[in-house]
Amino acid sequence: MKIEEKFIEYEKLLKEWSTKMNLVAPSTLTNIRQRHINDSAQLAKYIPKDVNIIDLGSGAGFPGVVLAILGWNVTCIESIGKKTKFLSELKEKLDLPNLTIINDRIENFLSKTPVKAGDFVFTARAFAPLIKIFDYTHKTKCRLFLLKGREIDSEILIAKAGYKFDYKLYKSETGDGYIAYIYNLK
Repeated sequence: MKIEEKFIEYEKLLKEWSTKMNLVAPSTLTNIRQRHINDSAQLAKYIPKDVNIIDLGSGAGFPGVVLAILGWNVTCIESIGKKTKFLSELKEKLDLPNLTIINDRIENFLSKTPVKAGDFVFTARAFAPLIKIFDYTHKTKCRLFLLKGREIDSEILIAKAGYKFDYKLYKSETGDGYIAYIYNLK
């Protein structure tokens, strides 16, 4: 199956599963490609190809599954069992051997999994405030590529009260949010 075919199948499965559970806002189901897939895919410009991705709170698979379709090795961490069932069906139906699905809380996963800074990066979309993400990930020294909304400046101010870090913000190409690239997190 080609990349475009995988995205078409992804949209179909998301619509099917959304009749059973809340995976994305219902108002966005008519524009899945732009609102979710293209929004997630814009990270591909910034993430090096030679790293493994750990996607935090993967939910409906954004951005983790999109990045797996585009060729990265991705581990999706999701604590809600029925969402991991959806992610597992995506892995199977889209034939994504480079996608690993973990049904666990992030803090549990990171406490038992060695994550080395040069080998891994973290991604997240619509997951948690910056400071909470830092609470989970700061010990790993990994870089983060986060899809964040308009409130990113206030999230950065709050996070600077507890952490030191460098960052770059890139304007989203698909909405009014940002891609936050975080590095040197201490």
